[in-house]
Amino acid sequence: MVEGATPSLFISHGAPTLAIDESPAARFLGRLGAQLPRPEAVVVASAHWLTRAPLVTAAEHPGTIHDFSGFPRALYEIDYAAPGAPPIAARVRDLLVAAGFDCGLDPDRGLDHGAWVPLCLLYPEADVPVVQVSLQATAGPAHHHALGRALGPLREDGVLVVGSGSLTHNLGELRFDDADEGPPDWTREFRDWMAGCVSAGDTGALLDYRARAPHAARNHPTEEHLLPLFVALGAAGEPARGTNLHTSYSYGVLAMDVWRFDGKPAA
Repeated sequence: MVEGATPSLFISHGAPTLAIDESPAARFLGRLGAQLPRPEAVVVASAHWLTRAPLVTAAEHPGTIHDFSGFPRALYEIDYAAPGAPPIAARVRDLLVAAGFDCGLDPDRGLDHGAWVPLCLLYPEADVPVVQVSLQATAGPAHHHALGRALGPLREDGVLVVGSGSLTHNLGELRFDDADEGPPDWTREFRDWMAGCVSAGDTGALLDYRARAPHAARNHPTEEHLLPLFVALGAAGEPARGTNLHTSYSYGVLAMDVWRFDGKPAA
């Protein structure tokens, strides 16, 4: 652990109902906020905001986006009214531009469920300012690792960098009737391989996970839900070893891992 630097986190946010249903992951996240250093703000890289080039939310009062359908009414009634942080948004933009990214500000966008669902458990009072940064769906792990490295200096000023996605994410194989039987081998083997590499700080293997990890394409038919991991990993700097804070499964095939990184931010 690096003295004085706020950690970065990767959070598997699962289904939107994480915000209202009892589950091991929800109970864990409900405790986690009080166990972390109190952040000045949170910068979230969510799997649910995808743009051609990076954008950063700059609204003073970002709205709550209910970007899903067919869920219980209680979810649509949640208004996570955390303030924005335009000065931090501008700094995020400047850090990304300095690192070579074509990055702009979005003064209108609110918080999608990849941000507000985990944050309503971590900080239920909605009293920590929140900024989002978008992902680029086809840009790959190395691009997002570099994006995270550019955000690393924020941690020295008490900003919590969060990658919000899912360690596994194949919605076509969700198990609604036999979820309690435990994950199938193809899910568990991928999760365990990723966990081994994250714990060991094997960044090279992680960046090449698509070729090296067992059942990579089956667990991630598309990459957007794993890309936030690389943002959190990049923001960690060195050493890039992660600490597993939580492991459970949702609907049989969604690994709900939460990882903490405490390396020295890149200069």
